[in-house]
Amino acid sequence: MNAPFQPSPLAAEVRDLLVRLGVAPDQIEGGRLLAHSPISGELVAEVREHALPEAEAVIARAHAAYLAWRKVPAPRRGELVRLFGEELRAAKADLGRLVTLEAGKILSEGLGEVQEMIDICDYAVGLSRQLFGLTIASERPEHRMMETWRPLGVVGVISAFNFPVAVWSWNAALALVCGDAVVWKPSEKTPLTALAVQALFERAAARFGDAPAGLSSLLIGGRDVGEALVDHPGVPLVSATGSTAMGRAVGPRLALRFARGLLELGGNNAAIVCPSADLDLTLRAVAFAAMGTAGQRCTTLRRLIVHEDVYDTLVPRLKAAYASVRIGDPRDPKTLVGPLIDADALAAMQLALSHAKAAGGGVCGGEPVEGLGGAYARPALVEMTGQAEVVRRETFAPILYVMRYRDLDQAIALQNDTPQGLSSSIFTRDIGEAELFLSSEGSDCGIANVNIGPSGAEIGGAFGGEKETGGGREAGSDSWKTYMRRATNTINYGKTLPLAQGVTFEV
Repeated sequence: MNAPFQPSPLAAEVRDLLVRLGVAPDQIEGGRLLAHSPISGELVAEVREHALPEAEAVIARAHAAYLAWRKVPAPRRGELVRLFGEELRAAKADLGRLVTLEAGKILSEGLGEVQEMIDICDYAVGLSRQLFGLTIASERPEHRMMETWRPLGVVGVISAFNFPVAVWSWNAALALVCGDAVVWKPSEKTPLTALAVQALFERAAARFGDAPAGLSSLLIGGRDVGEALVDHPGVPLVSATGSTAMGRAVGPRLALRFARGLLELGGNNAAIVCPSADLDLTLRAVAFAAMGTAGQRCTTLRRLIVHEDVYDTLVPRLKAAYASVRIGDPRDPKTLVGPLIDADALAAMQLALSHAKAAGGGVCGGEPVEGLGGAYARPALVEMTGQAEVVRRETFAPILYVMRYRDLDQAIALQNDTPQGLSSSIFTRDIGEAELFLSSEGSDCGIANVNIGPSGAEIGGAFGGEKETGGGREAGSDSWKTYMRRATNTINYGKTLPLAQGVTFEV
C-alpha cells in the first residue's frame, strides 16, 4: 500500500491554484497518473485516470450532447464561448501560473498562453455569425444552387505538453460554435491544466443555462485512452498535436475508418538572414524564437542560415546573448529560460549535441545546469558547415544550428531541405528577396514570415504546416470548415425538369 502523498510547498501551491480554479480535490488525490512539476521534478498531484469502459461512456455522452447542440442556433452557441472567455479573463492570473508550474514556461509565456485562449474565444464568437456558404450559378433555368455548412459531430482533441491549454482552445472554441461536442485527451505530462480548464468551462456552461451535459469532456490517461478516441466510430474528427511519430500512428488508424485527421506534428524551422537585414531586430527575434519556452515550441527556431557578409557580425552577438541569458525557476520574473519538461528531454538534447559535434559542429553552450532540481540546460548555439542529418532532425530542446550561405537560392534550398514544413522566416530590407521567399519558389512551409521569427503566431491566421508537419490547419482564416460538413443543395422552383449537361431522359 502506497504511503499517503505528502505535498511539498510547490505541490501545495499547485493544489491551491487548482481548488481556486474549481477542480475537486478527489480528482488529484490517490490516482495512478503522477503529475510532476518540471521546475523541481517534485510530485505535485496524483490524478485519477479514465479506464477504457469510461472512455466509451464519455464519447457516448458527447455524441448525445452533439445531437442536442446542433439544434441550437450558431449565434447562441457563440454566447457560451463568450461566457467561457469571461471565465478565462477572470482566472487568467491563476491559470497562467498553473501553466508555469506544470509545463515550466516562464510567467509571461504562461499568461500569454491563457491570453491566446481568450483571443480565440473572441474570434469564435464573431465567427458564430459568419458560418456562411456560397450561392452558385446553376446552368439549369429556374434552379438555385448553394452550399450549406452543418455541424460535424464529436471532435476529439489530443494535445501536447508544450501548449497544454491553448491548442485545445483553438479546436474547442471553433468546434463549439460550429455545433460540435469536444472530447479532450491532454498530455499525460500536463493533466492538471486540463482539469482546471474543464472546471472553468463548466462554470461557463452553468451560467449559459441549457448547455447539454457532455458538451466538453476530458479523457485522462495514457496511450490506450488516446487510441480509444482515435478508433471510435462516433468521433468523425480527431485533432492531434505532437510528434511526427505520433502522427504516423494516428493518421492510418483514422484513414481505416475514413475519419478526418487534423494533424499538427513536427517542426524544424529556419530563418534566413540576408545582407540587408536589420541586425538589432534580427538578434532580438532570433533570441526569443530559439530560446523561448526552452526550445519546446513546435515553431521554435532550430536552423539559422546567415549570409556570409553578416555572419561574423551577427553570430558573435548571438553567442554573447546565449551566454548572458538567465536560466532558472520560471516563476522568477528575471528568468528567460526555464526547464525542459523532464529528464528524457534533457538526455535527447545532450545526444543531439554529441551527434552535432561528431558531424563537425562547434558547440557553444548546451551544458546541463545543476542544482535546480529539474531538467535545466543552457541553450546551445551550434555552428555547422552544412546541413548534417542531425540538423535535419527535430530535437525538442533549445539547440540552434547556424550555417553560412552565399546566394539566396542556396539559402532557400537549405531552408526547404527538411522533412518538416511548419514555419519559416527571412530577415531582409530588400523587397525582391522578401517576395521571392514568399512566392511559390520560396519557403515550402505553412507559415512564412518576413522580419519576424517563425515563432509566436497569432490566432487570426490559419496555423499549420506541410510535409511531415501533417497538413492540418487550426485557429483562424477558414480553419472552421474542418469542424463542419459541407452540403451542396440544388433547388428547382420551376415546373419542368431540365437535366444538367444537356442530358435528355423522357419517360
